[in-house]
Amino acid sequence: MQKNLFQQAKDAVTQFTSNITGGNASEQDKQAAHNAIQAAMNDATPEEKQQLQQLQQQLEQDQLS
Repeated sequence: MQKNLFQQAKDAVTQFTSNITGGNASEQDKQAAHNAIQAAMNDATPEEKQQLQQLQQQLEQDQLS
């Protein structure tokens, strides 16, 4: 079964955060995570939307070096 959009968004943010730590993050990774969050918002439950907003904040706080 294909992962749902919510899980894909979580995975994308986790991947981006891991890549920052490892020094391999790119602007494309950040944009992909942002896009995944936005796509997931459309079908998310209220609880998932809250978590997605937190992921978005985390994404914005993580800076590329």
